Amino acid sequence: MTLTVLATRDFRRLWIGSSISLVGDGMTLVALSWLVLNGPGGVAALSLLAACYTAPVLAGGLAVGPLLDRFDKRHVLAADSLVRGVAVATVPLTAVLGGVPGWLPFVVAALHGLLKMVPMAGVPAAIPDLVEPDELDKANALESLAYAVSGIVGYALAGTLIDAIGAVNVLALDAASYLCFAVAALLVRTPLRPHVTAETGRPRLAHLLRDRALVRTTLAFMAFNIAEGALVLVAGPWLAKDRLPGGPATLALLLSALSVGELAGGFLAGSWKPKTGRMRAIGLAQLVAAAGFLAVLAVPDRWVLAAGFLLIGVAGVVMTVWAQSLRMELIPPALRGRAFSVLRTLMQATPPLGAAAVAPLLAAGNLTLTAVLMAALAGLPALLLLWHPRN
Repeated sequence: MTLTVLATRDFRRLWIGSSISLVGDGMTLVALSWLVLNGPGGVAALSLLAACYTAPVLAGGLAVGPLLDRFDKRHVLAADSLVRGVAVATVPLTAVLGGVPGWLPFVVAALHGLLKMVPMAGVPAAIPDLVEPDELDKANALESLAYAVSGIVGYALAGTLIDAIGAVNVLALDAASYLCFAVAALLVRTPLRPHVTAETGRPRLAHLLRDRALVRTTLAFMAFNIAEGALVLVAGPWLAKDRLPGGPATLALLLSALSVGELAGGFLAGSWKPKTGRMRAIGLAQLVAAAGFLAVLAVPDRWVLAAGFLLIGVAGVVMTVWAQSLRMELIPPALRGRAFSVLRTLMQATPPLGAAAVAPLLAAGNLTLTAVLMAALAGLPALLLLWHPRN
């Protein structure tokens, strides 16, 4: 069972703290968006807020890797949580002192984006030091489950609490969630110090480019994320508005199906060991996920489309968990911080490319070509994994 890895004390502490912080991330996004949307800038200001959340991720992602490899990861994760917690707390604090400055939510969002990659890279870089090698799949599955569940819970909780206590007070709770992660990281007893010895020194990141398995899985995942970005950011909302009955309720149905699939995929990946080679198993899972994009051709049947979203969620998380375990096995310990920082930054950067690619096709009403393009982007790179010698 996937949950058995929680018996490992230090992993359990890190995972619980990270999960609480992820709920805070979701609440922060909703609360800041609500504050800005109700300010003088309206929708235009909301667009600027989104840019503040996303633009600094690239710079931050490239900067945090060396920190994770140079210092104890427990201290880096705790420091990040304290900084972000204090930043979020400035909003309710200034509200008490007389009023929230109009520029403050944008600064908080930019700082959040700049530091976003610290836990996204730090947690997977720490996992191999906290669990046994045969439990990597279970630990990575739980990390994926934390992202899926916390997103749903964080958004829903923020929406409920904003009505009850106001967005400013919700941000006070968010600040407390980051404090929880800082405490949890410091309670981890296993040292997460740099893996550098006098004999090996500090390996260079270019080492990863010589490993064809790492390069191929990274390229395959980048292509898949382009397709998923096209579906979730553009095609799904467009279909719900113009081609499917139900409007916003239908969009909620599709996104909920994706989330349910991700939850199921997390449990499946953590409890089932494929009998084929790991590279081939990842490639097969990616091909299954790619087939889900073809459900777009069933429009206006929203239930078939929802089933496609569900399939993408299940197979997408399965391949993600297995690939992350593979990376943990292949990446030298002294490179984990920099490696996961670069890899996850690349993954975060690719979904907007898909959105830009399909927007003109949908504007022209070419739904068939959109579906085929997304399926091809998601599925064809998987062939690199099926034919890899490591199988």
